[in-house]
Amino acid sequence: MAFFEKILKKKGNEIDIEEFLNNLDVSEEELYEDAEALVKPIVLDRQEDADLAIAEAKKGNILLLNIETIVKRNPIKLREFITGIKAAVEEIDGDIARISHDRVIVTPSKVKIIKRR
Repeated sequence: MAFFEKILKKKGNEIDIEEFLNNLDVSEEELYEDAEALVKPIVLDRQEDADLAIAEAKKGNILLLNIETIVKRNPIKLREFITGIKAAVEEIDGDIARISHDRVIVTPSKVKIIKRR
């Protein structure tokens, strides 16, 4: 709690919100040892990234795949990666969906995505 007290200490009546927001992504995974699942961002560019996404989903993590660069550069490769990830995720009873033009979410076993068109 000392971390938040330091970040959110009041200067008069003001909270240093800029410092707080800038430090949101500073924490390392070790700080979350007791978490049941993590939300992890992955840039999907290579086969290794697709393999990592599959492995992380099997570990029970939720993934936010950034497809921005590959969608422009090589849409055929993107389709291949997504097809492979989708097959692997369906095997573990997970789910996958596009959430924006350049983001795809992958969920682990027993976590489903409500999809709207």
